[in-house]
Amino acid sequence: MTLYLIGIGLWDEKDITVKGLEAVMQCEKVFLESYTSRLGVDFKKLQEYYGKKIILANRELVEKNANKILEPAKDSNVALLVIGDVFGATTHLDLYLRAKKENIDVVIINNASILNAVGIVGLELYKYGKTTSIPFHNKNVETPYDVIKHNKASKLHTLLLLDIDAENNRFMTIKQAIEYLLRVEDKRKEKVFTKQTKCIGVARLGSEKPKIVYDTAEKLLKTDFGEPMHSLIVPSKLHFVEEDALKIWKK
Repeated sequence: MTLYLIGIGLWDEKDITVKGLEAVMQCEKVFLESYTSRLGVDFKKLQEYYGKKIILANRELVEKNANKILEPAKDSNVALLVIGDVFGATTHLDLYLRAKKENIDVVIINNASILNAVGIVGLELYKYGKTTSIPFHNKNVETPYDVIKHNKASKLHTLLLLDIDAENNRFMTIKQAIEYLLRVEDKRKEKVFTKQTKCIGVARLGSEKPKIVYDTAEKLLKTDFGEPMHSLIVPSKLHFVEEDALKIWKK
């Protein structure tokens, strides 16, 4: 039959598209990938709204026991719900390729993701460079710092995605991300990211009231961004329209 890979947006049960909801209604099994991001509501809200039982799919299920998703899709309609867009994580692409190799029909239903939702801050989307992420275990990790450095050299903005540990309900904060970058700066002393670097902290994008603050790293360290999910943006050279837009978010 068919495996549906369905993006369900960033915040709540109503972010799913009409096409996505219609597909869910046709499925005998519905999985929710639960470890690469987090919604702003409990998954039970999705069950109530979709009228379907939802099976939480952790990393082990999706990456090591994917056959529990793929095998039923050979004889019935199965959905894997993905927070944000379908291909926000490489693990979803791997599942897609495995399904294709096993001759399972796959339907992709896209949705909003952090990569386009950041447009709200006012920076031009086509002026973002490489996106990077900051892991919790970062003692010997300097890649995010290097990405900012290389993007700045190309006059491109940097979006930094912050780590989550879903099993332990841990979500990296903007404060932790800035502290990490400042530690690397202190070690490297290249003036890529200092306390005076202007950056944008964003929290709960996709909700009706996201928190967005544009200020120096030093000021953002003292800002309470509240509940997850958090991301950090380091702008490069600004167009005057971008400068005007960022004034909205000055603390």
